[in-house]
Formats: sequence, structure tokens, C-alpha cells
Amino acid sequence: MALAAVSSAYQVFRGTTGIFTSQSASLLLRAPALCACILNRQKMTSKRKTDHLERTANTYRQEIISPAKVCGITNESATVKRVQLAVANHEFTFKAGQWVDFFIPGVPKVGGFSICSSPGLLEREGVLELAVKYNLHPPAHWVHTQCSLGSEVALRVGGEFFFDPQPSDLPVDLVLIAGGVGINPLFSILLHVADLHKAWESTGRGIRTGNVKLYYCAKDTSELLFKDNILNLVNSFPGKLTCSFHVTQQSSPICLELQPFITEGRISEHDLAKSVSSNHLCYICGPPPMIESMCKQLEALHVPREQIYFEKWW
Repeated sequence: MALAAVSSAYQVFRGTTGIFTSQSASLLLRAPALCACILNRQKMTSKRKTDHLERTANTYRQEIISPAKVCGITNESATVKRVQLAVANHEFTFKAGQWVDFFIPGVPKVGGFSICSSPGLLEREGVLELAVKYNLHPPAHWVHTQCSLGSEVALRVGGEFFFDPQPSDLPVDLVLIAGGVGINPLFSILLHVADLHKAWESTGRGIRTGNVKLYYCAKDTSELLFKDNILNLVNSFPGKLTCSFHVTQQSSPICLELQPFITEGRISEHDLAKSVSSNHLCYICGPPPMIESMCKQLEALHVPREQIYFEKWW
């Protein structure tokens, strides 16, 4: 299989620091090779919490840095903005599950945001989408407080966590497990599988993929991002795409539209056992404690370590 991931179940991110000023961010847009050299030479000087560039300093990145312009902004939830970006460079590509380095003129930090749209959307319309949760980290704060239609940024694709089946591959069944905004790269994978299913059903050609089961956990239904889109996909591909929503702190009644797809409580080994077998490929994205728990539960269900892929998002 043409698959890659950030690590197996017991590896963690390692990296060196990437301290950026406004001047160095500008340099990065003009001279990526120079800035890559700067990143590789800088070393950690304190025990402060690492940022995106530090955590991913040793992770694969493409060489292309493309200008992009904000062409759409919507509120995905009370704390998450969905941003659509028109990408200028026609050679810019990504695989479902990857992220972007997000460069903002005048902002000294570089953001790291998982792409939540499908590669097919980029091919068809020249755009990709990000869903960014509010926090005080400068790039995320900019998205929520200053980003507007027409804002100009730059993007570089990175990451070793993706699903990229090839025509010669046999169909494979997937299990996707998301926690909170960890849904972003998994939603991209889900959309990619849906695109491949559509192409196969309409033409009988292309890439055949197996079935997909999504497990998605959040505090309450208001924080289940893309839930309407996910249910539309489930209804469009009955039996091929299925989902199980989980909420841990729901205080209001659950709307009927989410039944029978929702359960109160965390994703458990009992829940996973209903769909998971030793021949599944499993993709997990969420907070580190959740990933550690899910990996243990999958191994208890006899899923080999080499079939478990994850990305920790901090």
C-alpha cells in the first residue's frame, strides 16, 4: 500500500526549534532553501512548550511554497472557523491527511493546520480548506480576529500521515478515529474516499477503495465539526461509509437528526470491537492521551502495530 504516517503507536514527535521573526517569515516566502537551513541549525534553548515548527522539524515537507488568497470564511462552530483558500501555484498538491505550514505576512509565528478538504476539491476548483480552532497562538488568533476575504497568505504542504491509495492497490477497509479538532485530516481522508467511490461508480475506472468507519468524539454535539457533511456522506454511500459520534459532556437533548449515530460516552474497546478487525488500517488524530488509549484498545483487538497510524495534534 502507498501509505505513510507520522509514526507507529509508540513514537512521538521530535524536532529542533524554529524561531521566526517577521523578517524571517518574509525570507521564507522568497527563499525556502535558506529558511530550511535556518530551521535545521537552530536548537532548543528552553523547556517551554514547543510549537508547530519545533514538533515537525524532522517531518517531510514539500519544497513548493504557494501564495494563496482567502476566498471563503464560515463559522463551523462557536470556536472553529472554516477558511477556504484559493491556491495560486498549479503545481501545489497534497495527500488526504496532510497539513500545511501557514505563513501570514506580519505574523512572527508559522501556523500548522491540517487540511480538511479533499485533494479532489483542489484539483477541480483550485482551493483547499482549513478548520482552525480559536486560541492565542498568533496564527490561529489571526484567523479568528483579522482574517478576511482577500487576505493573502502562503502555504507549504507537510506531513507523513495520509491515505493515498494507488490504482494497483487492492481495496482496503479503514477505521478513522477522531478526537475534537483531530477530525480535520480524517475528514479529508473521508472526502477523498467518497471522491474515489464516486469516480468508480460513475465510470468503472480509477481506484477501488474499501469501506470506512468513522468514530468521532467531542465534548458535545456543538463541537462535532462537519457533522452534517458526514451524515450526508453516510446517506450517499450506504454501507460504504458509516459513522459513530460520541459526546462526553452533553447537557442538552440530542437532536433527532443525529440518531441513531450518536452515543454518550467516550469511544470504548467495546465500541471499536463492533467494526474493527485485524485487517483494518486505522488512522487516529486527536490529543496525545486519547491516541495512547486508542492504540492500546486497537492492539487489544489484535490490530498489528504497523496498521495503526496516528498524528498527535497539540
